Amino acid sequence: MLCDLIIRNGTIVDGSGGEPFVGDVAISGGTIVGVEQVDGDALREIDATGLLVTPGFIDLHTHYDGQAIWSDRLTPSSAHGVTTVVMGNCGVGFAPCRAQDHETLVDLMAGVEDVPGAVMADGLPWTWETFPEFLDALEGRARDIDVAALLPHSPLRVYVMGQRGVDREPATLEDLQLMGKLAAEAVHAGALGFASSQMMVHRSESGFPIPSYGAASAEYEAIARGIKAAGGGLLQFVPDLVAGAYEPVLKTVFDVATDVGLPVTFSLVIANGGDPQFIDALEIVQKANAAGGQVSAQIFPRPIGLVLGLELSGNPFILYPSYQAIAALPLAERVAEMRKPEVREHILHDAPTCEGHPLMMAAQAFDWMFPMGDPPIYEPEPGDSIAERARARGVSPLHEAYDRLLDDDGRAMLLVTMANFRDGSLDTVAELIRRPDVVLGLGDGGAHYGMICDASFPTYVMTHWVRDRPAGRLTVAEAVRELTSVPAGVVGLADRGRIAVGFKADLNVIDQDALQLRRPVVVKDLPSGGRRLDQAANGYVVTVVSGEVIAELGVPTAARPGKLVRGRRPAPG
Repeated sequence: MLCDLIIRNGTIVDGSGGEPFVGDVAISGGTIVGVEQVDGDALREIDATGLLVTPGFIDLHTHYDGQAIWSDRLTPSSAHGVTTVVMGNCGVGFAPCRAQDHETLVDLMAGVEDVPGAVMADGLPWTWETFPEFLDALEGRARDIDVAALLPHSPLRVYVMGQRGVDREPATLEDLQLMGKLAAEAVHAGALGFASSQMMVHRSESGFPIPSYGAASAEYEAIARGIKAAGGGLLQFVPDLVAGAYEPVLKTVFDVATDVGLPVTFSLVIANGGDPQFIDALEIVQKANAAGGQVSAQIFPRPIGLVLGLELSGNPFILYPSYQAIAALPLAERVAEMRKPEVREHILHDAPTCEGHPLMMAAQAFDWMFPMGDPPIYEPEPGDSIAERARARGVSPLHEAYDRLLDDDGRAMLLVTMANFRDGSLDTVAELIRRPDVVLGLGDGGAHYGMICDASFPTYVMTHWVRDRPAGRLTVAEAVRELTSVPAGVVGLADRGRIAVGFKADLNVIDQDALQLRRPVVVKDLPSGGRRLDQAANGYVVTVVSGEVIAELGVPTAARPGKLVRGRRPAPG
């Protein structure tokens, strides 16, 4: 048999959690046709001796809704072994949408996900109105990796209710019936489910709460029943993580999902200190699952936070009028100004205004703020914080932060570990990762372009959690399982996430010894010249999507085999 591709003599980590083994993987027609010992020839063979061979990674929580329209590469995700992404999360997106509501959805995405309005104005052709038409637009675009979509709550609400939906008025019976009908229509067209948010800081750029905020149980039930009637799907949900009041809203969604018979995944955040409310949330999960639910808590495997810098959306002085006066200058000119003693003193003795993005409240959390090196350290020592460095120098944290922002000619970055860094470590995360009711996610690729670069988390799992962490490490088999078959099972894509005959041929060949995250960099490749954070990695020898090599040694090929995934997929029979 002449195969398209054979990967020879690799250490196969098949995604099941079982022990790795040395063998071959044969691919034909985008499908795995042989594993372990493969005879015959191929159009191309790759020698993977001494290298890991894994399934392609799956990220359940992204916001590539725009980037998947205007770009053929979904980086950073595809640079970190990710071969399938799910978008539409947090209940924000671009469909369904009537022409008169384009600005409303742009305002939402700009505020909630830090995607500049000018980028969307230039990058979105708006060739769709309904959600099925949006899926058609996605399907018509060649790209490097596969995309799948959830129906977002806020656009649905605005489409059905107009300004009443924006104003968060209660839905009428007629509204509920139409929401359920459109949810069923979306699932029939290929949506994997539905996404919503009750997060207080999820606000439009104009400062208003998202339309889904405060939605009643009856609204969730009507939508869930529409999804169930169309064949089922996943409910993705963000509770109010800032308020920490998990129980009322989680119970509402869990009760609806259990009653209707749908699985749920929700974002779980571990506060750095104070009452361990995440424990209460996990107890609610246990009770829901014991009652017949299918609930998974979705966690991020490193600190949740912000990246600050002079080229980015935020820094400790972003709300200072004295800094704002020079903020529009080109970077080199701004750095030159900030190095002038009189400008330095003016800024350091200024006071912030009260206006700005809600996340900027963390821009002066100096006890949880750390310089980012290359490679970046995401589990830093508490003594390396800006606050502790300032104490060692005998200066204020503001002075230390100011000086560090000017490092590398103003290209330096600071990491704020806002959550998941309880008591100054990832020990609590280590305990949760292994739970059967917890899944990894929250990479947020395609969003927060000037605030975070979290889509690189699979590389972090394969380096820090498998190889580098002093204690509490995962085995390579455990880590690969958490990045592949577990998220595939949660979202209902059982045709991928494993290396076995009949499964989709999405694969990584990895030099584990050489695997290394690089520091994020600012690139200006968005529509209208918009900037974003991107992040590369060393050690990915080959990434394969549907049997085609999309990258070799970190360099993308011309192949664009990525497809729109329409609907849930059964495991190979």
